[in-house]
Formats: sequence, structure tokens, C-alpha cells
Amino acid sequence: GQKKIKTPNIDRLAEEGIRFTNAYAGNSVCAPSRSSLMEGKHPGHARVRGNAYASFRESLRPGDYTVAMLLQENGYKTGLFGKWGLALHDQPGLPNDMGFDEFYGYLNQQQAHTYYPEFLYHNRERVYYPENKYHYLKENYSRASSYDEEGKVIPNGLEGNVTSAKNSFDEYCKRSLDFVRENKDNPFFLYLAYTMPHGPLIVPELGEYKDKDWDIQFKEWAAMITRMDIEVGKLLALLEELKLDDNTVIFFASDNGLSSQGYEARYLNEKPGPTLSEFFDHAPPVKGLKGGSDDGSFRVPAMVRWPGKVKPGQVNGHIWAFWDFMPTVADIIGIETGAATDGLSILPVLTGEGRMKEHEYLYWEHAQNQAVRMGKWFGRRVSGKEVELYDLEVDPQQSNDLSASNKPMAERIAKIMDDSHTPSDVWPSPGETREEFKKRLKEANVPERPDNMSLY
Repeated sequence: GQKKIKTPNIDRLAEEGIRFTNAYAGNSVCAPSRSSLMEGKHPGHARVRGNAYASFRESLRPGDYTVAMLLQENGYKTGLFGKWGLALHDQPGLPNDMGFDEFYGYLNQQQAHTYYPEFLYHNRERVYYPENKYHYLKENYSRASSYDEEGKVIPNGLEGNVTSAKNSFDEYCKRSLDFVRENKDNPFFLYLAYTMPHGPLIVPELGEYKDKDWDIQFKEWAAMITRMDIEVGKLLALLEELKLDDNTVIFFASDNGLSSQGYEARYLNEKPGPTLSEFFDHAPPVKGLKGGSDDGSFRVPAMVRWPGKVKPGQVNGHIWAFWDFMPTVADIIGIETGAATDGLSILPVLTGEGRMKEHEYLYWEHAQNQAVRMGKWFGRRVSGKEVELYDLEVDPQQSNDLSASNKPMAERIAKIMDDSHTPSDVWPSPGETREEFKKRLKEANVPERPDNMSLY
């Protein structure tokens, strides 16, 4: 576990539940990973397959079916707090149209990269924060934030208005707890899509890390994670207070693999020294980063806590992915999924009861690249080229390509890649060049993404 950052509440989820070592996100970046989670489909079938490509941003559409719809149809009150990322305000696919009774947070993937926004959304309406008017996203990534003697942040652009500045993470977390209180007598589904610790590095206060002899970005990173952990603790405490603890199952996971963007940048510190990953020694023992197509681009920490149902203290190597969430939820409440899904219920793994079906393979695609996990094998194909093949049991760093010495397996994985991809009218096909893709979009009159994303 992490030695320098305090996360007692997240640690508690693992200690009182099951921690998975072979859990996989829906994709290697934010929006398509969430699309797979919501739709129960792998990236070759899911609606949203990237954050934005060739200036276009796709949304969920009418007719798409989500896990929130499934639960809403079966009597659950459904709430989303935090980051949606699957529609802009003038597109279909808004949370209230996709099964959520209440939404408070960000629609816009890019806007979600600021913690002091000019507005958030409550359902379909904007809630403005005039206190944050002069705080700008680009400054967060281009220079470090400042902190006063007490370790409290002075957000860039808000130097004269610090005390009234509203941090979005704190705002939607408070409302998520209100949602639980309001629905204590109803079955409910809470999708709490935390933005911390996504970049930029900025936190309301450095807390216990203020006086550490660390570079500022290390203090910020640690404080962001601990702040998220505190919110996990508030939720756990509320469930106990309302006597809902034993009847509530919690899934906790990251939405993509290890990220280097924004966090490792040396512009925050001119002195030479360790990167963030080196300082905290938090890189997983597998190869890959966010946005890539290696095993570590998709493999994520994940845990499930369900008092009385999930035996505490388990560490499990079952291979599963985000698209298994929908059928698992359906299994938990005792119904069919109601829609086509690529997932399999992991309920038998959680409870130790019943027969568990296992995936023959997991499939991902992002931009022009593809990847497959099949047992111990991991295959990747970059831009439609030849398949690379790795044995993860002996080579988790993917240093020895076995495609030449094991052609049957490489060919089998290549066929899985070919069969798993379904063409999209707004996303690139594996091997399609950027120029070819942009030409196809233009010929199909697909609208471009707005230039001024801050308006959304």
C-alpha cells in the first residue's frame, strides 16, 4: 500500500470487502470508460469511444440504455454527482435523459478539469458561482497554485476573493450526501463520479501535508487524494448513521490507468528531482499509462464492500471490466439486464455463491489502437499494424513480443480484434488515419466540436 499518503477510508473499503488485482476500466481515458460503465458494453460496441477526436465530441443518444435506466425502471432513485462527460448541454445524452433523477456537477469533459468553475449543472439548469468568475483552466496547467501560511489555496485569478471561492468537488460531494439523506427510505443508486485527484493539481488546503519537506506538487497530490478519502469516510459514516450500511453495496474504482499528464510536469518545480510516480512509488507492476493501449492503460485498482454479503479482507485475481457492472447490478436486484450487454455478472465472485461465468477475452479500442486480454495473454495492435503478443504472467512489462513464436495465438487475437470492432459514424476505425477520418466526418456533415468549450 501507499506509504506517504493517508487513505484510511479507502483502506477500510479494501479491508472490509474484496480488492481485485485484475480489474479493468472501460477504456484508457475518461469519457469512453464511463460510457462502457453506463452502457455495459466494451469499447467496440459502446457509443462514446474517446474524449474528443478530430475536434468532434460524441454524446449518448436516444435509444441508448444505461444502468441508471435499469435501476430507475425498477423503483430506484438515481443520482449522479460529479463528472458526466457523455453530453454537452445542447446534445442528447444528458443525465436526466439517461436514467438519473438528480444530477449535480459537470456535463463537459473539459470543464471538469477546473475545480473553481464559473458554473455547474443541477439537472438541466446552470448553477452559477460568481465568486469563481476570474479563475481560468489554462492557468492551472501552466503554473502552480499558491498557498498561504495556513496551507489554504489562493486560486489563480482569485487572489482578492479567496475566502468566498467555491471548490466544485466540495460542492457536489455535499449534495451527494443530501441525496442519500433524502432517499434513506427508498432504494437508491448513487453514482459519485469524483474529479479528485484528476489534474490540475490544486486543493483547497494542504492539510497534514502543509509542513512536509516536499515539493509543492507532491503536497498537492497527497492532499487531493486524502480529501477524496475524507469524502469516502463521510459517506460511510452517513450510511451507518442512517442504518443503511448492511444493505448497501459500494463499488470503488479508477476510470483509467496511471496518468502522467499534468502531474509529472517539471514546470511546477524547476529543481531536478523525482517524478510524482517515483516519489510516491505508486506505479503498478504492469506497463502502460492513461491514453495508451498497454495492459496498464486499462488495469485499475478496484474494490467492492458489502457487509454481510462480501467476505472481508479478500484479494481476488478474477479478470473483469467495467462492462460487467450492469449485469452485476441486475443480478444483485434479481432481474434481467433488459438490454444487450457485453458483460457478465461478477456477483458469484463477490458472494462466493453460484457458478461464475468467465470472459473468453476482454476487448478495448481507443483512437486507432486495439487491445485484448485473454487469460494470461495480452495482445495489442497499433494503428492497424501487426499484433504484438505478451505473456503477462512472466512479462508484465511487455518487454518480449511473442507474436512470431506463437503465431496461432497472435492470429486468434487478431481475429478477436477484427470481430469485436463495429464501425462508428463518428469515431475512427483501427488503422484509419486522422486525415482519412476527418475527411469521412466532413463528407457525412458531422458537426465539429465548439471552439469555446467554456460555454458548455
